[in-house]
Amino acid sequence: MTDFIVDPLVDFCVDVIGEIGYLGIFLLMLVESANIPMPSEATMLFAGFQVEEGTLTLLGITVAGVLGNVVGSWAGYAIGYYGRTGILEKYPIFHVSPKQMERVESWFERYGGATVFFTRMLPIVRTFISTPAGAAHMNLGKFTLYTAAGCIPWVLLLGFIGVKVGENWEEWRDKLHYFDYPVLAGLIALAVYAFVKWRRGRGDGGAETAPATEA
Repeated sequence: MTDFIVDPLVDFCVDVIGEIGYLGIFLLMLVESANIPMPSEATMLFAGFQVEEGTLTLLGITVAGVLGNVVGSWAGYAIGYYGRTGILEKYPIFHVSPKQMERVESWFERYGGATVFFTRMLPIVRTFISTPAGAAHMNLGKFTLYTAAGCIPWVLLLGFIGVKVGENWEEWRDKLHYFDYPVLAGLIALAVYAFVKWRRGRGDGGAETAPATEA
C-alpha cells in the first residue's frame, strides 16, 4: 500500500551507501533520527549485505549507524527544547498546557532514561522520541547516553541480519515491516485515549464554570 513511497526511499538508501559507504550510513541514520521518516531497516540491512560482500565491516556500519542516530537525535531534541514555548504551548491545535508540560517533565525526570532507551528499539516511535525529551528539558548528557545505548542493539541487530541473509535483505526488510503494525495500533489507541480524556476534561471544566442560577 505504501510501496510507492517506501521503494524510492529504499533505492535512495542503496545508492547512497553504494556511493559513499560509511558516510552514507551515518547521513541516512542521522536523517532518520531527526524526525524525518527514513527506513533504517533498509539502511542497515543493506549495509549488512555489504559486510557479507566484503566491502564494509560489521563494526564499521554499527558505529556509523549509531553515531548518525545520536547526532540526528540532537536535532529532534532541539526542536522540542526550543520549540516548546513557541509551538506546543502557544498554538491551540496542540493544546499543551503548562500543567501538562509539568507532567511530561515529571515523567522524564523519573523515567526519561528508560523511556529513551527502550523506545529507541521500537519502530516508528524511535524516530520521534527525541522531541518530547527535548520539550521536557531532559538533561542532554543523559539523553545522549541513553540514546546511544538504545541505538546500539537496534543498529547491530539489523546489520547482523543483513550479514546473515545476504542478497535476500530486501525480503527481510518487507518482513520486518510487520512489526510496525502493532506499534502503530498502540500509538493510535494511545492517541484516541488522550483525545477522549481531553474531551472529558473540557466537559468537566465547562460544567464547573457554568454560572449558577437562583430559584
